[in-house]
Amino acid sequence: MNVISTVSTDILSRLDTLATVSESHDGLTRRYLTTQHRDANDLVGEWMNAAGMAVHQDAVGNIIGRYEGLEDGAPALIIGSHLDTVVMAGKYDGMLGVVTAISCVHSLNERGIRMPFAIEVVGFADEEGIRFQSTYLGSRAIAGTFNQELLNAEDAEGISMADAMRAFGLDPARISDAARDPKDIVGYLEIHIEQGPVLENEEQSVGVVTAIAGATRQTVTVEGVAGHAGTVPMGYRQDALLAASECALAVEDVATRRKNVVGTVGRMNVAPGAANVVPGHVTFTIDLRADEDAKRGDALEELGRCLDEIATKRGVEITARTVHEASSVSCAPWIVSQIERAVEAQVGRVVRLPSGAGHDAAAMSDLTDVGMIFVRCGGGVSHNPDETITEADAAAGAHLLLHVIENFKTET
Repeated sequence: MNVISTVSTDILSRLDTLATVSESHDGLTRRYLTTQHRDANDLVGEWMNAAGMAVHQDAVGNIIGRYEGLEDGAPALIIGSHLDTVVMAGKYDGMLGVVTAISCVHSLNERGIRMPFAIEVVGFADEEGIRFQSTYLGSRAIAGTFNQELLNAEDAEGISMADAMRAFGLDPARISDAARDPKDIVGYLEIHIEQGPVLENEEQSVGVVTAIAGATRQTVTVEGVAGHAGTVPMGYRQDALLAASECALAVEDVATRRKNVVGTVGRMNVAPGAANVVPGHVTFTIDLRADEDAKRGDALEELGRCLDEIATKRGVEITARTVHEASSVSCAPWIVSQIERAVEAQVGRVVRLPSGAGHDAAAMSDLTDVGMIFVRCGGGVSHNPDETITEADAAAGAHLLLHVIENFKTET
């Protein structure tokens, strides 16, 4: 227990240090291909090197440390997460996974333990997609699924991704060099804060992720008729806002009646937007997620019928346009079972739960089988400076990951 306590203190201290590498002084912000990206890579690379790993930055800007196995050049178990952040972020989302993995390798190295496989720790360059509005850039490059068209994407200052890469010292023409051969990989593990309240409600420090939810995002337009708030009787109105509000309640109802389905209306714009005018035009967003694509498809089909019924009842026109679609990813049963056995040995009760948020594991599933561990976070708060974890939970996560690594059996 003393060893794990020391490891967790090191983890939290390093996360505090990493959080100082930020574009802003009043909150943590670290975007792809910025000076802060470079500084974070340099810092994490130093920690990797001190833990006994050979370190390099790949063609897309991921920082990678390799700890050889019993034989040099053996296939690798990749353990990683991301080092970029959202704007005004917390200091554990993504970074916890990288720093914990480094500490576990350090423990192996100190004790002179080599596994039958190599271990590679990856700090992915861009999972959040804040700068160029496209997620998983680092992990997709390693998985060999990077979309070359994204090189033309521009940030808010009009700088293209290709130009930003050149300024960073990378060659856009060589992104494919980051792609790995599946034969050289035995699997992928990721440890991450839960970003939700389940583990806290279950009074458990760690959990086993079963799947990463698929997601559909839609932009919905409601066309009604604007009118004078004082002269149009209630029964004659074609109120776009009331129709949109009913749609939002339908999203809640459709999701609530299904297990592991969540629906959110996160933005709504109303026009004309005057206190004395019946709203004639509304646009709003729908974000629908589920651990299984079939379940999500069923929910979307029912929601479509609901919107049609609301349109007819209220005399408005409602159109929905899908702007984002991502398939769900199941964690590999053979890896999940190993994590479960480790939880049983280290903690006792196993809590299984899907992830409603996206993770680099989703992109890495195109390369290899994946497994994930969740660590409890305070109040389920994430993407927020108030994001917290305790030293005890960091210790539990580190202990669990180390147990999984030391007992990891590759699929035969």
